[in-house]
Amino acid sequence: MAEILRNGNVYHLRNEKVSYVLMEMPGGTLAHLYFGARLEGLNAANLLRRANVPADGSFSVQECALDRLPQEYPSFGLGDMRDGALEVEGPDGSWAVDLRMEKAEILEEKPALEGLPATRGEGSAALRVTLRDGHTGLAVILDYAVYDDCPTVTRSVRLLNGGGAPLKVTRALSLCLDLPDDGWELITLPGAWGRERVVCRRPLVAGHQGVSSRRGASSAQASPFMALVRPETAQEAGEAIGATLVYSGSFLADAEVSQFGATRLMMGIGDDDFSWQLLPGEAFQAPEAALVYSDGGIGGMSRGFHALLENHLLPRRWMHRARPVLLNSWEAAYFDFDEEKLLDIAKAAADAGVELFVMDDGWFGHRDDDTTSLGDWTVDRRKLPHGLEGLGERVRALGIQFGLWMEPEMVSPDSDLYRAHPDWCLHIPGREGIRARHQLVLDMGRREVQDFVVDAVSQTLKASGAAYLKWDMNRNFTNIGSAALPADRQRETGHRYMLGLYAVLKRLTKAFPEVLIEGCASGGARFDAGMLYYVPQFWCSDDTDALCRVRIQCGTTMLFPPSTMGCHVSAVPNHQTGRVTPMETRFAVALGGSFGYELDPRRLDDAERAAMRGQVEFANQTQQLRLYGQLYWLQSPFAENDAAWMSVSPDKREAIFTLVRAMARINAVPPLVRLAGLDAKRRYRVIETGEVFGGDELMRVGLCCPLANGDAASVVYTLKAEA
Repeated sequence: MAEILRNGNVYHLRNEKVSYVLMEMPGGTLAHLYFGARLEGLNAANLLRRANVPADGSFSVQECALDRLPQEYPSFGLGDMRDGALEVEGPDGSWAVDLRMEKAEILEEKPALEGLPATRGEGSAALRVTLRDGHTGLAVILDYAVYDDCPTVTRSVRLLNGGGAPLKVTRALSLCLDLPDDGWELITLPGAWGRERVVCRRPLVAGHQGVSSRRGASSAQASPFMALVRPETAQEAGEAIGATLVYSGSFLADAEVSQFGATRLMMGIGDDDFSWQLLPGEAFQAPEAALVYSDGGIGGMSRGFHALLENHLLPRRWMHRARPVLLNSWEAAYFDFDEEKLLDIAKAAADAGVELFVMDDGWFGHRDDDTTSLGDWTVDRRKLPHGLEGLGERVRALGIQFGLWMEPEMVSPDSDLYRAHPDWCLHIPGREGIRARHQLVLDMGRREVQDFVVDAVSQTLKASGAAYLKWDMNRNFTNIGSAALPADRQRETGHRYMLGLYAVLKRLTKAFPEVLIEGCASGGARFDAGMLYYVPQFWCSDDTDALCRVRIQCGTTMLFPPSTMGCHVSAVPNHQTGRVTPMETRFAVALGGSFGYELDPRRLDDAERAAMRGQVEFANQTQQLRLYGQLYWLQSPFAENDAAWMSVSPDKREAIFTLVRAMARINAVPPLVRLAGLDAKRRYRVIETGEVFGGDELMRVGLCCPLANGDAASVVYTLKAEA
């Protein structure tokens, strides 16, 4: 059970897996003592000696002892020479903040964050610590939660101007974690369009290292995630500490190694293009950050994040809920379609057992390519003479659900919306707007823009009767400025955009609770915990090539559970890489997430159509196990030619195992793969072969997996425990 223990000036958050310990120093500075495996107790003096602090906790700020003290929420400029988590410009022009502890409270429940997504409080114990800067009157409120069922501590920061003069916040990070040593390696998930979330592991060095996004979104280039692992840490053994930000905009994630060999991990809103005016009595809420500790390797850390997100963040109505097998029209038709063509594709999909047909881009305005009509969300009667109502009814008459695509945050210069409201987009007066994909970004920080988007999406969903919406966002921010803000507050634009987007999603998901919304941003360029608070799944990548997707899905599931990944079987030659891979391998890889198709089923031959029907049936039969089981990566596609993974049911009675070989090997023996997560005392039958093995044998000896000859070969095995 999660609990908060208080022993004098020491505060200990813990559950069965982890402990997190804070200490109020004499004079009121808040120190961080420990985050790691559960402790029964802690000798604070022992840890503080490493920071050159006497056993009684006394130290002199004037002697720059703060530069060695592990702190909970530090500021630069008053003795700590490392980067700080907070910078606030006061009326005298200085930006240093001297925070001293005012009080600590054990709360009855974890509070929600105003205007921001965050983990829910069920099954948690919560602590609130208030710090104050006596010079400016600024109060800093730190909220913590520890959960019963996952090795996680969450924390958030709220600033309150309790003084009599305006303040200007120029940095307000959500997380600072001071660790006493630098014996770690850093894992980040950089990438690009079509190759999101590449696993990058490297040793820590003195100074700064990390990732950030200045793109207005969490981005394909830099996921808001960092992990520290020991050099000896492997997939299922060794220490790992992971951190992520529940936020979808520009961010900073940094690890600083000091001259004394300590490591400071920090994460929060990116401050390159951020500031916030805080008038007397006003408050500013920073996003939530989540920390996970594992002494069971990288896999243990990942499963800790999966439990947190599945049980405490994803929309309640979609928790552990079945997802329909869908077919998306994009790679089947692109912009070249009319109503009859879509219905032919939908009928072929329905005949194969598909449960949801999705009409992608090109149904509105006069949009025959990507140069026009974003913002004009009225149906193109040339293509759909019976409108959305007629198409939706005809698709449902086939026995399947209907869904569609929108990109509500964007506007085309060639649109009625832009001609009527050119000031509604992000722009800098007097500078030429920079277009990407022939489009501009609407200023979601403005209430009138939010109302327009809510109305446009609502009318579309009502007219079509759609059960699914693919919400896309296809470009990064440039010309970041808002006509609704004065000159001295322009750096608030990016964060106000995110607050506006979250407000829109909150309104829409409340109005249409049964519509399955899948996020998308040129693929996975805004795949983050902030978005997943509102939408239960995200399009993993625009790259649908099976061998590329193995790597993308491996990197994604380091943080996110399989249920959140949209994964589809696409046509060959693949539209992004030109590669030809067997249909069974495309299917095996797409089973790794929320399953669907990205192809024209009319172009399949009889054998492929029969295979597709079997695939849909198998995907539905195994859905709970695939999406909500415990995930184990057995062989990494970033390190080996063979990639292998499996999901195990919570009771360890069922499992599904997948192996994909990228390149064929001449004169090679079949791979022998050690499984994980099973009950060593049980015996398991491999349904596809009829063979029976002991759980201990499968985990210690391995499962021999003969593969077909040729590149991109695969096997999928289901295992069931014998009675």
